[in-house]
Amino acid sequence: MSAEGAIPTLVRAAPEVSRRSFLGLGERQRRALRQFRQSPLSMVGLAIIGVLLAIAVAGPFFVPYPDDVSGALNIKERLEAPSAQHLFGTDQAGRDVFTRVIAGARVSLVAGLVVIVLAFTVGTLLGAIAGFFGGRLGEGIMRATDIFLTIPDLILAMAFAAALGPGLFNVMIAVSLVWWPGYCRLARANVVALRDSQFAEAAQSIGASRGRVLFTHILPNAFPTILVKASMDIGFAVLTTAALGFIGLGTQPPTPDWGVMIADGRNYLREAWWFSTFPGIAILLTVLAFNLLGDGLRDVMDPRARRRF
Repeated sequence: MSAEGAIPTLVRAAPEVSRRSFLGLGERQRRALRQFRQSPLSMVGLAIIGVLLAIAVAGPFFVPYPDDVSGALNIKERLEAPSAQHLFGTDQAGRDVFTRVIAGARVSLVAGLVVIVLAFTVGTLLGAIAGFFGGRLGEGIMRATDIFLTIPDLILAMAFAAALGPGLFNVMIAVSLVWWPGYCRLARANVVALRDSQFAEAAQSIGASRGRVLFTHILPNAFPTILVKASMDIGFAVLTTAALGFIGLGTQPPTPDWGVMIADGRNYLREAWWFSTFPGIAILLTVLAFNLLGDGLRDVMDPRARRRF
């Protein structure tokens, strides 16, 4: 066959190759989804997160006592035990605990998500720069990271929150300043491992700039493990912001916050156990759910796990 006759054959074969690649990608996604579904605990975690998000979005509009969200006082009903009228009982001001736990879900989840987004963005960017470019810039970034990591997270977050002042926004900034080093180290390790890979060298050989190679080819391949860490850290970010609220550095009354509610109820544990118990259960379920989800995502995104299918 002549060269002219071979060209149409190659042209006709190209769409078929493209179609097979597309089908292969879909098949990998289906296998990953099937693997995730095979983990009952991961599905439980996903279901709990779905319920929590639904509560955070729509819950405050359907609570039985909306006035209690803004700090209404009902002294005659103070410290009532759980009943049909008040599912989780009432607090020291007669406010419905169930209403305030539902309203507090939005505050806590938003705080956790914002903290992780900020820490993820800053840490990943700095870690990628340190791992790809190296040199004095990379050394400087990693030494600053080491300084942050030498101080316990909660103590450093308390110091930043105290310096910035009480309030939800300041707490989110304080916790983000504490958590970015973990993402920085993880991103650097992944970028260093991928920096000398064949696809990165191939991109550079065809004239791609170093910045394009980093952000277009290397970072997308480093994201899966970083995303797994982020999914597991959301629950702990909620726990940390609640801890700062517990000691008075977070959300200020009358805004409902799980940590503040636990702090208010600690003086009534003997006579009103429900006051602190139900906000504590909400925090427990949130942390547990995101950890279960992170475990499932780790199994799906781990290349060694994918090779078993």
